[in-house]
Amino acid sequence: MAPVPYPFTAVVGMDDMRLSLVLNAVSPAIGGVLVRGEKGTAKSTVVRGLTALLPALDVVPGCRFSCAPGSPDPDCPDGPHEPGSGTARPTRLVELPVGASEDRLVGALDIERALSEGVKAFEPGLLAAAHRGILYVDEVNLLHDHLVDLLLDAAAMGASYVEREGVSVRHAARFLLVGTMNPEEGELRPQLLDRFGLTVEVAASREPEQRVEVVRRRLAYDEDPAGFAARWTAEEGGLRERIAAARALLPSVRLGDGALRQIAATCAAFEVDGMRADIVMARTATALAAWADRTDVTSDDVRQAALLALPHRRRRNPFDAPGLDEDKLDQTLEESRDAEGDDDPDPGPGDGGPDGGGGVPPQGGPAEAGPAQGGTAEGGPGAPAEAPAGAPAAGAPEQAAAPAAEPFRTKALSVPGLGEGAQGRRSRARTDHGRTTGARRPRGALTKLHLAATVQAAAPHQRARGRSGPGLVVRRDDLRQAVREGREGNLVLFAVDASGSMAARKRMGAVKGAVLSLLLDAYQRRDKVGLVTFRGSEAELALPPTSSVDAAAARLERLPTGGRTPLAAGLLRAHEVLRVERLRDPARRPLLVVVTDGRATGGPEPLRLAARAAGLHAAEGTASVVVDCESGPVRLGLAAELARSLGGAAVTLDELRADAIAGLVRDVRGDARGAGRAA
Repeated sequence: MAPVPYPFTAVVGMDDMRLSLVLNAVSPAIGGVLVRGEKGTAKSTVVRGLTALLPALDVVPGCRFSCAPGSPDPDCPDGPHEPGSGTARPTRLVELPVGASEDRLVGALDIERALSEGVKAFEPGLLAAAHRGILYVDEVNLLHDHLVDLLLDAAAMGASYVEREGVSVRHAARFLLVGTMNPEEGELRPQLLDRFGLTVEVAASREPEQRVEVVRRRLAYDEDPAGFAARWTAEEGGLRERIAAARALLPSVRLGDGALRQIAATCAAFEVDGMRADIVMARTATALAAWADRTDVTSDDVRQAALLALPHRRRRNPFDAPGLDEDKLDQTLEESRDAEGDDDPDPGPGDGGPDGGGGVPPQGGPAEAGPAQGGTAEGGPGAPAEAPAGAPAAGAPEQAAAPAAEPFRTKALSVPGLGEGAQGRRSRARTDHGRTTGARRPRGALTKLHLAATVQAAAPHQRARGRSGPGLVVRRDDLRQAVREGREGNLVLFAVDASGSMAARKRMGAVKGAVLSLLLDAYQRRDKVGLVTFRGSEAELALPPTSSVDAAAARLERLPTGGRTPLAAGLLRAHEVLRVERLRDPARRPLLVVVTDGRATGGPEPLRLAARAAGLHAAEGTASVVVDCESGPVRLGLAAELARSLGGAAVTLDELRADAIAGLVRDVRGDARGAGRAA
């Protein structure tokens, strides 16, 4: 028996998220919702609760692609269908796992039957199942690039195409795309980010009474899901009826010229790219009016639409936090209204809707609470503040954190050899996508057929297999998988010297600017990043390896300086971090970037200890680069000595710039080169 979903109306708070989902239920043309928030804030619970509120669909009986009986898809693989009556079924919520294969998403062809019999034997994928329903991607920011590309194509064309060596299948794929993500684990590609119509931020409440209500409801649901859901039947039914009424009213809503001018002025003021933002804002404002049981769009509708549709479209670089300046938004709307004359039928704060204020979905039942159901976030009033990353040891002299200099474009650093890690854009690797370099027998399911190699393997056996017609007799052993070469993402671990020898404010600002530039490069190349800092008497893992480059940039910005230079401790800490990461993700190859002037102080023979610690990295073939931060007329060349001990390359801050560097990272050791060729 299917589990009973948590009722949508029983969720405590989270008004913006629930409103965004309801607006998409009223007007699916808005284009979906992206929900950003910390872990444990019931993002998935709310999305799964939405399906119970959506009306049933009429589908062609037996059609695996959910064709509408009144207007079936003429190219449906299960067709052709004659227009007529259909059968009703609930709207589907289809979940796309982050680790899904391409065949699982778009469907698969039986290559063996296609070659030997010419039959298009097609098994539909998740895109077919989601047609006319909801496609939900939890942790959408962790989705592999090749799956993102397929989602983008389907979202843009409203159809999915499966093509394998000249055999192709097409079917309709129009769905409501809903994604959830934790920004700490990395950001989305801009192309996919723009495909989401609306975006909302969610966080667990810090109010004790609200958190108490969250826990009370969750425990009641876990104890008796069916009984708990029954308590909310009336509220669920009322919200379902209101969504249906808003859908019916939507075609009658008037979007006046005044509202359109406000939409255009707002998008222009916030410098969003393209025209998609204007269209999404117009559809959202219209849905807001229908949701509030009005037939005219007001300034309040335009303002609410901007807050939902623009934050994720106005970002200029990965380190800018999403969001809108609400004072600027209000000023823009006011100036637009003054310039064009007030033809807004209701520019005031009231919305005239049945809830009387903002169109938030109704909540009934027990006491209202704050913005999270099932929230588990730590903190709250009176909680001790987290110590900033890079906090010094007790008694160590310290300077205030210096601001980073302006970032610049760096030349690509890469790991030598051929890897097999997660797809990205940094180092050469064997991947599922890229240029074809050879063929091999498939290991498991065949995903990319190498046609020429398959025909070559089958050809010598045709007479023995009794071939009598034009068709090629192909057996499973004849099939060959295409071997492809593309690019992988790496683990870029930064070891940053924050000691007194680096503490000159202007100099440290330049160092931070260089690291920030490398972080920006890591973001664009889909790397994981980590940050080790060393100063005083010890080294600290300021940021464990993560896909969130934003988090690394934030920790770097707060990094204080001062004290001795425990270079050996920094290298040993980096070695331990890489050792653990090799166990967790052995396919992802590391690149160590040491940012230092090469000086080492504290303890007996600090330079010798640093050289021994560097030798541990060299012995394991870790690709490394030393960014030499030494300045002044007298240079000791210690960073270059460290690079030799690491078996890597040294580069100055000036040489790090893209227009001044050539062939920075070479093979770190002869044995590393040999290992790369053998990989």
